Amino acid sequence: MKLLLVEDDLDLGDGVRLAFEAEGHAVTWVRRLVDAQARWLQQPADLVVLDLGLPDGDGHAWLAWMRRQERQAPVLILSARDALSERLRGLDGGADDFLLKPFALSELLSRVRALARRSYGLEQGQLQLRGLCLQEAARRVTLDGQALELSPSEFKLLSALLKRADRVLTRRHLEDQVLEGSAAESNVLDVHISSLRRKIGEGYIRTIRGVGYVIDRQPPAGP
Repeated sequence: MKLLLVEDDLDLGDGVRLAFEAEGHAVTWVRRLVDAQARWLQQPADLVVLDLGLPDGDGHAWLAWMRRQERQAPVLILSARDALSERLRGLDGGADDFLLKPFALSELLSRVRALARRSYGLEQGQLQLRGLCLQEAARRVTLDGQALELSPSEFKLLSALLKRADRVLTRRHLEDQVLEGSAAESNVLDVHISSLRRKIGEGYIRTIRGVGYVIDRQPPAGP
């Protein structure tokens, strides 16, 4: 997963970064809210680990801003603020978990794994949904146990849609962030989606007309 770590403490931030990278995550570590905002606008992460007391502001305000953006991701707050009101404010403000400092790195890693499972169905590097299984490290996709041959672009699209199951990804996001601008022609995304549908079958990728695409965790109800 791509993780955004927002933590101003040098020793703590470096230790957390190394622990995440040892588990195979790609980590972007920033120490100020302005940098977190710039990074999010440039390339949103799959999961955010957010300190509350930053040199240029309060993490609660950044969380509120982030929740107003087009793309969403689970957020785990790290904070030494142990008052119940602070924990409730964070959770009610859009955080998915709250971990008090000081903490054991093993607990932080476990909570991140739990958030990944709840949000994306991610378990040991796999995304699983209704017979589909995508293994990111091996770049392998199976459907009901049978291997599928996907192009690199199809693999990226399927991975992005599975990670955001039940959430609509806009055409602009898929073209700019997933295909990384390679979909310069207006119908390139549609061609990839059409090919992907043929390979994985109907009932997975749903078109939201005029907006984008979504994969539903549960099959759409019939007419």
